[in-house]
Amino acid sequence: MGKGDKKTKRGKINRGSYGVRRPRIKKKIRPEEKISVDKKAKA
Repeated sequence: MGKGDKKTKRGKINRGSYGVRRPRIKKKIRPEEKISVDKKAKA
């Protein structure tokens, strides 16, 4: 168990792959990005 193991988080990091043990992190959409910043500045 360790770096060479495909099923562990450390092994996934070492191989540069993803899976159940190492899911991809999704970017959260910020409320500022939804609303245009120019409208706030003019008002």
